[in-house]
Amino acid sequence: MEGERHPVMPQMRLDELLAELQVRLNAVLATRDRVHALVEAVVSVGSDLDLETVLRRIVETATKLVDASYGALGVVGHENTLIQFIPVGLTEEEIARIAHWPHGLGLLGLLIKDARPLRLSRISDHPESYGFPPGHPPMGTFLGVPVRVRDEVFGNLYLTEKRGGGEFDEEDEAIVIALATAAGVAVENARLYAETRRRETWLQASSEVSTSLLSGADPRRVLSLVATQAREMSDADLVQVLLPDPSGQALIVEVAEGEGAEELLGTAFERSATMVGDVFTQGEPVSDADMQKTSYPESPLRRCGYGPGLMVPLGAVPRVRGVLVLAKRSGRLPFSGEDEQMLQAFAGQAAIALELAEARRDAERLGLLEDRDRIAKDLHDVVIQRLFATAMTLMSTIRLVERPEAAKRIQHTIDELDETIRQIRSSIFALQGSGDAEPSLRGQIVELVEGAAGHLGFMPGLRMEGQIDTVVPAPVAEHLLAVLREALSNVVRHSRATRADVLVEAAGTELSLVVTDDGVGVGETERRSGLRNIEERAIRLGGAAQVETPEAGGTRLRWLIPL
Repeated sequence: MEGERHPVMPQMRLDELLAELQVRLNAVLATRDRVHALVEAVVSVGSDLDLETVLRRIVETATKLVDASYGALGVVGHENTLIQFIPVGLTEEEIARIAHWPHGLGLLGLLIKDARPLRLSRISDHPESYGFPPGHPPMGTFLGVPVRVRDEVFGNLYLTEKRGGGEFDEEDEAIVIALATAAGVAVENARLYAETRRRETWLQASSEVSTSLLSGADPRRVLSLVATQAREMSDADLVQVLLPDPSGQALIVEVAEGEGAEELLGTAFERSATMVGDVFTQGEPVSDADMQKTSYPESPLRRCGYGPGLMVPLGAVPRVRGVLVLAKRSGRLPFSGEDEQMLQAFAGQAAIALELAEARRDAERLGLLEDRDRIAKDLHDVVIQRLFATAMTLMSTIRLVERPEAAKRIQHTIDELDETIRQIRSSIFALQGSGDAEPSLRGQIVELVEGAAGHLGFMPGLRMEGQIDTVVPAPVAEHLLAVLREALSNVVRHSRATRADVLVEAAGTELSLVVTDDGVGVGETERRSGLRNIEERAIRLGGAAQVETPEAGGTRLRWLIPL
C-alpha cells in the first residue's frame, strides 16, 4: 500500500553477518598465510646440514613468523648452563654494549629447568626475572619454547618485543612450538651428517697417518699431518701437538696448525700445575667449555681469544708420547662427547703408528749396525791380516836385496802398507761406532777438514787413530772440534801452505791432535794470539798445547789431553 514503510532490521542483520564473515575470511586468510609461512620456514630450516647455519636460520625464521623484534637460541650444556647463545635483531652497537651473553640464570634458567613453553606480557613482572647481563637492551613481552632432539632438550628459543606493541598470543605460541619441533629434526639431521662426515674423515686421516709413518716419512711431517687432520675432523680453529722436551719436565709446542699458530710454536708448558701437563701425566682427555673462564689465566690460548678447548693424550699411560690440543674461537659450540671419543681414538691410533714406525727404524738401524760390524770383522780378520803378512814378507826380503835403490823402494812400500793398515783400522773403528742419527765425532772432524779445503785450494790429509767416538767424552769432543777449527783457520789465514795434514789419535789414556803444514810458519805475535785460546782449552782439561817448527819448515800444532 502507498505510504507503507518497510522494516530495516533484516538489512542491518545482513550487514552484521557480512562484516563478521569478512572478519572470519580475513582470519582464515591470515591463518592460511601463516601456515604457508610456517611450511616455508620448516623447509628453509631443514634445507641446510651445517649445524651452526641451521641454528641461526631457526632463530631468524622464528622472529619473522611471530613478528618479534629480538630472538635468540640458547644451547644447553651438560651442567644446565647456556654453552652457546645465538642472537638475532641486535645491532653491532647493542652487541658491543652487552658485557657478556646470558649464562642461563633467572628466567632463562627457569626454561632450562622446566622445559615447557612460557609466554609473558611483561618480563619484569615474573619473579624469576633477573640475570640479564649489563648493557642488555630492555625487553617487555616474552615467548620461550624448548627445542627438543628426540628426548633431549637441545636448547630454547627466546622471542621478545612483539612489533606493534602487542603481546604474543596462543597462535604465536602454537606456531613457534611447531617450528621448534621441525627445528629439532633439522638439528638432529645436521648432527648425524656432521657425525658421518667426522667418521669418514677419521677413517681417511687414520689411514693417511699410518701409511705415511710406516712408509718411512719424517715423523715431524707426519705430526703436521696429524694436526691438519684433527683440525678438519673436529672443525677446530687451532690444533697443536705438544711433545716432551729432553729433560721430560716440560711440554713444547712442536707443531701448530690454524689461527695464531706461528705465535704459539715453541711455547713451553711445565708438566706440573698445567692442564696439559695433567693430560700428559694421567693419560686422560680433558675438555673445557670456555677457556676464557679457565683457572689458568696465563694460558696463551686464552690470551689469543680462544674459548672451547680439548686436550687429548697421544697414547696411553705409561707410553704417552705427547698431547694433542684443539681450540675454537670464543662463542663457538664446545667440543662434544662424540668429538672427544673420535679424537681420542684417532690420537691413540696415531700413537700406535708412531711406535710402530720407531720400532721399524730401530730394526733398520740394528740391521745397519750388524752389517757394519760384519764388514769391520772382515776387514780386521782378512784384509789387515793379509796386508800385515805381506809387509812382514817384504821386511824379511830387504836383507836379501843388494841394491840400495831397490831396498829403499821396498821400505817405502812397507811404509805405505803400514799407513794403509792404520787407515783401515780407523775405518773399522768408525764402522763400530754407535750409528746414531746425530753426527759422530769422526764425522764432525771430517766435515771440518773438508770445509777447510774450499779455502785452502787443496784437501788436507786426515788420519784418525783409535776409538775416537767411544772414548772421547762429549765435553772434550767440543773442545777438540773448537781447537781443530781454530788451527785450520790459522793455516788458511797465515801459512800460505800447499799441504796440510791432520792427525787425531785416541791412544791409551791420551787424546792428541796434530795439525801440520808446509807454509811460511807464524811470527811471534801470531804465535801468541793464535795459541792463547788453544792453550787455555788444553789447560782447562788438564793437558798442554805447543806450536813447533819442523826441520822441513812450516808449522806443527800439538794439542794433548788426558782421557
